[in-house]
Amino acid sequence: MAQAQQNPQTVQAPAEDENHIIAERRAKLAALRAAGVAYPNDFKRTDLFGDLTAKYGAMTTEELEAAAPEVACSGRIMLKRIMGKASFAELMDSSGRIQIYVSRDDLPEGEKMYNTVFKKLLDIGDFIGVKGKVFRTQMGEISVHVNELTVLSKSLKP
Repeated sequence: MAQAQQNPQTVQAPAEDENHIIAERRAKLAALRAAGVAYPNDFKRTDLFGDLTAKYGAMTTEELEAAAPEVACSGRIMLKRIMGKASFAELMDSSGRIQIYVSRDDLPEGEKMYNTVFKKLLDIGDFIGVKGKVFRTQMGEISVHVNELTVLSKSLKP
């Protein structure tokens, strides 16, 4: 019976935090809408992450550089690591996970797309589409070097 009578502040605190996060994400969605189409439907995925890992995982760095396979894939942001002018993120789709490398200098709208959209408006849980080349990082991980990024859907709930 003592468990049923909890302190109301401890029960409401997470809800207040969640409402603050939802409000913040709605503001980011409004900023995306102000910048253009918030949910475009013209992105065409051609590759799954699991297929990329299976197909290119055994290739050496030199073989990947020579082949320079272009891919178009989409997934949910699971992790973001911001590092100044370039960043890494981990995306997940139905077949697995893959790391992407996003550089301010490689995106079509450059600094605007990188600083405004990728760094500030995208959160963990958002869905994005990326186009780019498959490469192997210095740590040996198969990754996609992004040269085009499309926001597919904004996650409003944390």
